[in-house]
Amino acid sequence: MKMEIGEIIRKYRKEKSMTQEEMAKCLGITAPAVNKWEKGKGQPDISLLVPVARLLGITLETLLSFNKDLKEEEIAVIVKEIDQKFETESYNDVFIYAEDIINKYPGCYQLIWQLALILDARLLVSKTYRKETIDKNIYEDKILNWYKRAMESDDTSIQKEAAGSLFTYYLRKENYNEAEKYLKYFPEDSTRRKRMEARIYERTNRIKEAYKTYEELLFSEYNILSQVFSSLCMLSIKENDKGQAEKWTNKLSSLAALFDMGDYNQESCKLDLAIYKKDIKATLSIAKVMLNSFRQMACYNKSFMYSYMEFKDIDPSFYDKIKEILLNNFRDKDTFGYMEGNVEWKNLIKI
Repeated sequence: MKMEIGEIIRKYRKEKSMTQEEMAKCLGITAPAVNKWEKGKGQPDISLLVPVARLLGITLETLLSFNKDLKEEEIAVIVKEIDQKFETESYNDVFIYAEDIINKYPGCYQLIWQLALILDARLLVSKTYRKETIDKNIYEDKILNWYKRAMESDDTSIQKEAAGSLFTYYLRKENYNEAEKYLKYFPEDSTRRKRMEARIYERTNRIKEAYKTYEELLFSEYNILSQVFSSLCMLSIKENDKGQAEKWTNKLSSLAALFDMGDYNQESCKLDLAIYKKDIKATLSIAKVMLNSFRQMACYNKSFMYSYMEFKDIDPSFYDKIKEILLNNFRDKDTFGYMEGNVEWKNLIKI
């Protein structure tokens, strides 16, 4: 059975041979306040939790173990309730209500982060809210502290979300040095981190770095999306759904055009569908484009969309190998047997 926070405080205070008066003096509060905690008639303010734990010689986790977690479903209910209250109540009243909940569950970091996020977002909507003039400074310090409290979680996913919120908070405050500190909580090659870095570069007039990072994001997103679209196309073919396969193939080709990936990439993605349909005319047309454009398959490096990115030079021998691979693939009778007898095809692949 879990102990209540008052019981935890009483247990470790006595182990320290410390009176309630001595504890109160160290914390800058009254002895009756400590007495109320220990009797379960009140709880320490959230700002006192760290000092209390330090004074008792225990970790914050030990102090808060009495009600550390809520189930996700319970958190969702609380979040929904808070959100609905904003429709009928003043910002200040909702803030106080949310603060009381956070004080009740000071060890539930997921809840703390989510409530801080809602309160922060609502505060940003306008300087006035439901005819209520809001002084943001009154609330921002507490919201900031709640974000930082959520960072104390052992759950890396919660920690990461809190880091993202702190990054955004300091970014809009134009405290870019502080914002950059939270980049370390995201993998260096992650899309989210790159977006954050680009915003920092943009705000600090590192224009070249901003362009380059945004371009790297574009290039990375194309590779991800093209793989997903291609997989969906192949899945449709596997399920013998020609209509869906055609739609995904068209999307994939349009994607290559949108991202300036050149004729080779725009056409080569159509080959699987042509093979599935055993479409002689389409196969011939696609193969011609591929054999005529494979040396420009990396033409994206000339696009304005990637002008700040640096690409390695491609050895000419690489293209010779590509041509050999293409021709060998086109000569595969198991795949392209339906093309036998077509004179133009034979001349194209030099059989």
